[in-house]
Amino acid sequence: MSMYDLLPAISTSFIFISGILVAIGWRLAIKRRLETHKKVMIAGSIAALLFFIIYVSRTIFVGNTEWGGPDDLKTYYMVFLFFHITLATVAAVFGITTLTLAFRNSFVKHRKVGRITSVIWLVTVVTGVIVYVLLYLMYPGGHTKPVLDVLFG
Repeated sequence: MSMYDLLPAISTSFIFISGILVAIGWRLAIKRRLETHKKVMIAGSIAALLFFIIYVSRTIFVGNTEWGGPDDLKTYYMVFLFFHITLATVAAVFGITTLTLAFRNSFVKHRKVGRITSVIWLVTVVTGVIVYVLLYLMYPGGHTKPVLDVLFG
């Protein structure tokens, strides 16, 4: 397995793990097991951060993967990818906000925002796994240049 295949598999695994941990953490909050909820949510945040670090590193040093499927599906894929990226960006902002509220002990706001954040995050995880399946399992594509090569030749 090459770096082109290994890094996306690892990063997608981290995002999947973060989704599982968020779901578990949400359930723990409902059951009012708040200390365990806090630990699980921090672990989920760390898993998401590891995804982000691997994803950005891969983009900078290795490059991304181009669509390898049929041309007639490319437009649908690009719209889906744009939706996923937008959702992931919103989820990240909401996630940071939710964590900040918790660490500031603003639990009324944390509960309100946390519910929304969890739903957005779980949808983001599902769409991210779908992107991985499309790009690396169903329709493996070519690779783009690393950002460093694009910027500095």
